[in-house]
Amino acid sequence: MSRRRLIGTAGAAGAAGLVAGAAGGSATYAATRPDEPTALATVGSATVAFHGAHQAGITTPLQARGHLVALDLAPGAGRKEAAALLRRWSGTARRLMAGEPVGEGDTGIALDAGPSALTVTFGFGRTFFDVTKLADRRPSALDPLPAFSSDHLDARRSNGDLWVQIGSDDSLVAFHALRALLKEAGDAARVRWQMNGFNRSPGATARPMTARNLMGQVDGTNNPKPTDADFDRRIFVPAKPPAGTPGWMTGGSYAVVRRIRMLLDDWDALPVDRQELVIGRRKSDGAPLTGGTETTALALDKTGPDGKLVIPDNAHARISAPEQNGGAAMLRRPFSFHDGIGADGTPDAGLLFICWQADPLRGFVPVQRKLDRGDALSAFVRHESSGLYAVPGGPREGEYVGQRLLES
Repeated sequence: MSRRRLIGTAGAAGAAGLVAGAAGGSATYAATRPDEPTALATVGSATVAFHGAHQAGITTPLQARGHLVALDLAPGAGRKEAAALLRRWSGTARRLMAGEPVGEGDTGIALDAGPSALTVTFGFGRTFFDVTKLADRRPSALDPLPAFSSDHLDARRSNGDLWVQIGSDDSLVAFHALRALLKEAGDAARVRWQMNGFNRSPGATARPMTARNLMGQVDGTNNPKPTDADFDRRIFVPAKPPAGTPGWMTGGSYAVVRRIRMLLDDWDALPVDRQELVIGRRKSDGAPLTGGTETTALALDKTGPDGKLVIPDNAHARISAPEQNGGAAMLRRPFSFHDGIGADGTPDAGLLFICWQADPLRGFVPVQRKLDRGDALSAFVRHESSGLYAVPGGPREGEYVGQRLLES
């Protein structure tokens, strides 16, 4: 049975269930006859193209479910094995994103579901180029990130030769993709770490709106938008790459990935007005404390009757604002996570922070350095893992991801 088949739309199924409850079994049978499938619901039928100038999962709208996984090439594996793996992965990702079964070994986890806006994104860590003996083609932008005083990094959950980001609006579709790709890895690569995340489901709000994080804050207001005149310049490597950037990265981007644990019990103990001073925005709607709506520019010089800045000098929104960082900007595309209760009895929960930029030394690094020196939010978060990955441009028809690196 094709994954594209679905017994009924989400709305229709809900209504049919109510009718069946009142009318009896015959109505239930009529609504679910296998020879009369109806169209997929909007969420289930959404597709994202695998081929293109850029890989999927970068400018794709936030999805409800995500999996991040880093792998190391197995001992003895090199460039040849890496190329074969990326070829297999690309073929599997293309089929999955189209809502097609992956072959005879398909587990059936997502049977009956549509593609549900599934995206699969592949990247290379710094060590990948050493293992494959391609160090001369490693971008200078993959130089290690500097240490930050707020870091409490676990090396076992950081870095990795290969990085895969999976996103979908359906949990089973996302998990199905994860299982299929890990099975395809075979003996060529071993999982180094894996993390699971989530966001609000499409349609859960009365209108589309910026997501909230687990602190309850609207998160992502100042993100660069594809409609911005300088968006591509900030997020993607140009056709004529700068010095230190090899041509195979054209159309690509760099992903910084950080597991940021939120100290939610401490945060929740703060009154809302104190939380708003830490962030510099209203919790209710994300608007600046200086007034307006969520998209109103911060009035950073505005003072109150007491002569003090309305947005405190250590507020997160002030310190991270592009105008406070020489125009440095990055596209934040995170997932929240909750991995149960920690040994200290507090929620092991927070943000799987993922940001995209054409150059992390001009995007992430200057902003994080400034946050590290005096962000009021730092008292309520802990950076527990970190990774930096070169994500090549999207594959052309007939290509696999990374082919221009591995076969040039």
